[in-house]
Amino acid sequence: MKTISRRLVVAAAVLAASCAQVPLASQATVAGHVADAERFAGDDLKPLLALCKPAPATRPSQEQVDKLLATQIARPAPEPGRAFDNLYFVGAAWVSAWVIKTSEGLILIDALNNDDEAKRLVDSGMRRLGLDPAEIRYVIVTHAHGDHYGGLPYLSARYQPRIVMSEDDWEQAEGTLEFDSPLWGRPPKFDPARDVKARDGDELVLGDTAVAIHTTPGHTHGTVSLVFDVTQGGQTHRALLWGGTAFNFGKDLPRLQSYIDATGKMTRIAQRQDIDVMISNHAGYDSAPQKLDALRTGATANPFVIGEEAVIRSLKTMGACARAQYDRFALGI
Repeated sequence: MKTISRRLVVAAAVLAASCAQVPLASQATVAGHVADAERFAGDDLKPLLALCKPAPATRPSQEQVDKLLATQIARPAPEPGRAFDNLYFVGAAWVSAWVIKTSEGLILIDALNNDDEAKRLVDSGMRRLGLDPAEIRYVIVTHAHGDHYGGLPYLSARYQPRIVMSEDDWEQAEGTLEFDSPLWGRPPKFDPARDVKARDGDELVLGDTAVAIHTTPGHTHGTVSLVFDVTQGGQTHRALLWGGTAFNFGKDLPRLQSYIDATGKMTRIAQRQDIDVMISNHAGYDSAPQKLDALRTGATANPFVIGEEAVIRSLKTMGACARAQYDRFALGI
């Protein structure tokens, strides 16, 4: 009996030790992650704290999607503008489009919702900034949601750019879409003679410019984020464009874990590469229109240069909010 009792005690101790190594979700851990996010965000990164609000456990209905899109598309668009000598904003109020100018043509990042926006905001906006849209050589689609690819039919018909998207999101674009709406243009179809299926770590080189492509899954399975140089007044800065931000996919713990892992991965890259500029493809997160207004009115320092420390805090804020949401779903709250 004594031997059996000792074995039971040892087994119980081993089980307790193993359980202690596995962090369990609780309301306290949710609050702790939100507190971490608030600390990382400080006073300068507060727009990112929207991610810490509880996300719905189910995806929005078609009616909800269409209503949201109609409201957002109807918002007056900001003025196009130049953020750096080689980086331009030609986006809408809600969703952004960016242009990188190289020595051998233009790289467009995302194509907005539909043909009307592509014509009115991307095409006309580029012309207003002294850029020729006929020089678009590539369009990088950060992820396969229609607010980022919907204007491609217009741009492809006129300028025949090569389209770059991750392998996973090409598959989604040509298969079953997560979201769709009659307010979006149709998704692209892969042309093997022209288009590019990007993989993690690939580099798109055009003239004097290299754009590093990093897969940062979560928002979609194949979201990509981009790292490239921007210049101003003879100074070079390293920029990160985060490719997909919100948690609009419902209760999907593996995707939230992918998102958490992606923020950690890009934090390490930001530290290694001294990234000091961070932008988004949704202006609500990076305040791009307000920063462009500041540049127009003679800001002495470029507000897009937030510094490596703030870039890292941005990524940590997003990661902490994703952890809070993970634990909410794990607890069923």
